[in-house]
Amino acid sequence: AVIIDGAEIGADAFVAALAFVKANFKVPPRSLVAGIPGKVIRELTQQEIDWKIQGTREYQDLAKRSLLTMREVKPLAAPEPDRKRLELSVTPPLYMVKGS
Repeated sequence: AVIIDGAEIGADAFVAALAFVKANFKVPPRSLVAGIPGKVIRELTQQEIDWKIQGTREYQDLAKRSLLTMREVKPLAAPEPDRKRLELSVTPPLYMVKGS
């Protein structure tokens, strides 16, 4: 998304990928903006806002974990045959959460 100078994005609002928010445009709280130029599409549900908060929290936790555990290593010449997989809790896509 591109957000031009003077635009204001309200609390808990979503700006869609590839949207273009014009200068001085005011996005109301809890709304979805999409398109070129960006237009308010609709108000967001609490379920959608909660889903976004959870997904953001997972990325923040991943960054913290990475900073705590990163160390410089030499690259592998080949994959390790017995390498363990990480078990992560991942927020499901919103269409699955909403059941539609």
